[in-house]
Amino acid sequence: MHQLQQYLRRVFTVDLRALAIMRIWVAGIIITDLAIRTTDLEAHYSNMGVLPLHVLHQFGWHPYHFSFHTLSGLWQVQAVLFLIAAVFAVCLLLGYKTRTATIVSWVLLVSLQNRNTFIAQGGDDLLRMLLFWGMFLPWGKCYSYDATKAPKLGLQQTSYFSAATVAYIMQIFLVYFCTALLKSSPEWSIDGTALYYALSLDQILMPVGKLIYPYPELLRFLTLTTWYTELLLPFLLLIPFYNHVWRLVVVGVLFMFHIGISLTLFVGLFYLINIASISGLLPPQAMNWVEKKFLTSFRRPFSGQFQRIFRSFKSPAQLRLQISMQKPLLSKNQLQYVREGLVTFVLIYCIWWNLAGATTRVPAMPDSTTWFGSLLRVDQRWGMFAPAVFKDDGWYVLEGQAANGQLIDLNREGKEADYAKPTSVVSMFKNDRWRKYSENYLFVQFAFLRPYYCNYLVRRWNEAHPDNPVKELQVVYMKEFTLPDYQPVTPQKEVLCICANLPE
Repeated sequence: MHQLQQYLRRVFTVDLRALAIMRIWVAGIIITDLAIRTTDLEAHYSNMGVLPLHVLHQFGWHPYHFSFHTLSGLWQVQAVLFLIAAVFAVCLLLGYKTRTATIVSWVLLVSLQNRNTFIAQGGDDLLRMLLFWGMFLPWGKCYSYDATKAPKLGLQQTSYFSAATVAYIMQIFLVYFCTALLKSSPEWSIDGTALYYALSLDQILMPVGKLIYPYPELLRFLTLTTWYTELLLPFLLLIPFYNHVWRLVVVGVLFMFHIGISLTLFVGLFYLINIASISGLLPPQAMNWVEKKFLTSFRRPFSGQFQRIFRSFKSPAQLRLQISMQKPLLSKNQLQYVREGLVTFVLIYCIWWNLAGATTRVPAMPDSTTWFGSLLRVDQRWGMFAPAVFKDDGWYVLEGQAANGQLIDLNREGKEADYAKPTSVVSMFKNDRWRKYSENYLFVQFAFLRPYYCNYLVRRWNEAHPDNPVKELQVVYMKEFTLPDYQPVTPQKEVLCICANLPE
């Protein structure tokens, strides 16, 4: 047991300053995500949008999900919830009442994600898990308002170890190791053609991706490198000697890995969330260098510049609740044991969930146990381009019949309908949420989404263009099924939905 404890401390001890950087980064992503989502309050979260509440509850609701965002179908109510989430995200960013801000941010993030799961991507799962483990991490001990109010004990030890640090690092391990296991198609580990197929998807192709696409040998090398990196690199985190060196290797490789993804593929906030997740791995040696070079005035993590910034700050509202109790229910030590036990249980549950979903060698979870993961939203699947890359590429033509008899494309600001391939398909999407929605819109099992999207488009167009309303709309998908070896493909026209603007 002593050797096991020594191993765990060597491998899973983290630096409080690195955790603080991760906290700031995560909070910034939450604020950015809210800002992006705010532009589609009506479309994605109200009854006037593409997913009214009755449709969500009939077709897409999990019985163990919870969501404050489903209390009303009015976009104004959603705006209030967004504002509350933004306030607590700012508190998390500043490290003000950090644990409370983390808990509320997690609850509101889960609530928001549960409101519309058809626009979710893998980065959302990771962001949710970072906040979940963050509730048990002291990531407000440095670079925060809370730190300026802490007792002045001088320059404290910044190393920290607990069950939560084990859970955090193992979460990073699971993300990459399990995504490699899920990529079971030969195109990843044998043929090396996965990246060719990924860059053939014009819906997500970015400029750097266009540059490297014509070179099959380069794509094969990058494909195999990607798969082996995801499969083997996480094990460096478990090496007990020269741990700081291995962590720097992991952080450096994954940083470049996700920057590369962002330059080649349109993945929204996915790459920023992944970079945020590894920032907490920075070892003390790296943080000492960072402070010396870039944060000289912040070198003392519990005082200094942050204290001067927040010295005059006072909370605009304070809520004090006093409960007269002769004796607390649990002592401080007992409460710590309960917290450590809960984190350990959830971690084991997450490991089982991940491995059971990624390999048949691990027994599947009984149906009677999955409610727990769905309730806390610790359910996760890291299946980007797994087991194989999606081959159905194409673009949308929103062919509307205008009042003047002209056929126009609502996707091209009312220009004459044209089925030719656009110069840039990815630019046709307002943001990654709409791109993900359009991807799910294609699947037969999500056909119930189609009339609501169609009618939403008609209503919005007619409200903005009363002089030239649309009488009928066809949602057309020009499908290009990707063939091997750069073989040319003739697009096929598929009408996914037809809706009419009926006179009142």
